[in-house]
Amino acid sequence: MPRSIVVALATAGLLAVTTTSAVVTIAVGRPDGRPAVTTAGAVQASPKAVTPSTSTASASPPGPAPSTPSAVPPSAPSVPAPTSTVKGTVSGGRHEGDLRYFLLPIPAGGESYGPVDGMPMTDEDLSALYEDGLDIMDILKSYKFKDAATRTYRTADGKAEVTVTLLRFGSAADARDYAKSHTTSGDPVEITGDPAAHGYVRKPKEQAFTGSMSGISLQGDVEYTVDVDVKGTPDKALLNEVMKRQRDWLTSGR
Repeated sequence: MPRSIVVALATAGLLAVTTTSAVVTIAVGRPDGRPAVTTAGAVQASPKAVTPSTSTASASPPGPAPSTPSAVPPSAPSVPAPTSTVKGTVSGGRHEGDLRYFLLPIPAGGESYGPVDGMPMTDEDLSALYEDGLDIMDILKSYKFKDAATRTYRTADGKAEVTVTLLRFGSAADARDYAKSHTTSGDPVEITGDPAAHGYVRKPKEQAFTGSMSGISLQGDVEYTVDVDVKGTPDKALLNEVMKRQRDWLTSGR
């Protein structure tokens, strides 16, 4: 599951809550006629350290060639990799079908945490990401929120963990209104290759701790957030790459 998110809504004031590795603030102007939401308090979590996994391999020197031919048993048939069953289509920025289909495919060598296809998020899942007492579902639905999906994977080199979260709304305008004020803590950085995105980098106090980056953007009726955790100071090149590929995937569906 993605890190806990805390929302601030610019209605009567701003709400700010600290997340697992970042402070996420969504300052969303409420639609006309919607009730204001207020709350107080914050939850603070300490940084975590990421220990990259390593692996080693060794090989024994080959033995002498046999002097006489020997029979070679037939090789066992290979087992095909499981095929995803989730389907989706996109046309004119409107995404239909299973939202998990639009999660950026895990790159070669990457390892999924949880189901390879990702996970749909229930109302309870989403509510659990926010501070107790905040009726986030009422807020989301005021923007014609439809559904959400998420997936976390580790990169092939074991140096980074990437979480992609998609929120689908009733229209591109609803997604835009929600996404345009979605900000997070950290130093603002430009996202190359994704003109609608804004990004943030958070450097750790010590190189042994986790640094993180977040990119927020939208394509059509879907808002997407990419969070990257790495050991030490993050390199925004990885965030740029993932954000661009996620945008391209949402645009074309392939």
